[in-house]
Amino acid sequence: MTKATSKLRILLTNDDGIAAPGMQVLEKIAGDLSDDVWVVAPELDNSGASHSLTLSEPLRMTEIGERHYAVRGTPTDCVIMGLRFLLKDKVPDLVISGVNRGQNLADDITYSGTVAGAIQGTLLGIPSIAMSLVTGPAMTDQGTGEPIWETPMQHGGELVRRLLKMGWPDGVVLNVNYPDCEPDAVKGMRATVQGLRNPELFRIDDRLDTRGKAYYWLGVERRKAKPPKGTDLWAVGCKYISVTPLCLDYTDEPTREAFETVLNGAQK
Repeated sequence: MTKATSKLRILLTNDDGIAAPGMQVLEKIAGDLSDDVWVVAPELDNSGASHSLTLSEPLRMTEIGERHYAVRGTPTDCVIMGLRFLLKDKVPDLVISGVNRGQNLADDITYSGTVAGAIQGTLLGIPSIAMSLVTGPAMTDQGTGEPIWETPMQHGGELVRRLLKMGWPDGVVLNVNYPDCEPDAVKGMRATVQGLRNPELFRIDDRLDTRGKAYYWLGVERRKAKPPKGTDLWAVGCKYISVTPLCLDYTDEPTREAFETVLNGAQK
């Protein structure tokens, strides 16, 4: 194992909250890479917060340990606080968000606070990686639902070393998902494309509270399927670590060009 070096400054965040087990795993991964590791994470669970900002009330931040800060806000808030306030005089070389308890595959990324933390780091000019651990079915019937934290803990450091050695372009965030299997069962790593889920996976449970008033609970059903080879869903189902480069320029160029032909021609 390569010895940790203080030359690399790393900022860590997550969406499960600063006390989540996945943060301890992420600190172990980062500690294998550097002695200069900072944690700025939500005080409370912000799963599903996506790329939201706290704008209607002030942010509260508490120092809970050396280089450990809890923010009463979202993962996006945390990254901004880390880069623009705590570490503004010497910004980090890398932002890692995670390790999320549960997958962030396919269209999960549009809801994910974990991915949003890495997106915010990328938007502020810092190479950023989101990390998640599949727990239970991910379009397959494998898994027990209990997180196997040893898998990212054992493979994460080497994965990040490889990614940093290769490098990646500005405006690209890396979305990493570890499969739901023991560390020794991991078959390797795969560069993947974002998959797509069945849009009928969402369900609404309508219930009554103790006073007879209706309330609703949003749920997601994971169904067995055979995703296309090369997708993130396929990779973790086959026990590979999935690395998906996500482009933050959402523009679909072929459609833009088609619109340009029509819309520009309509101008007088």
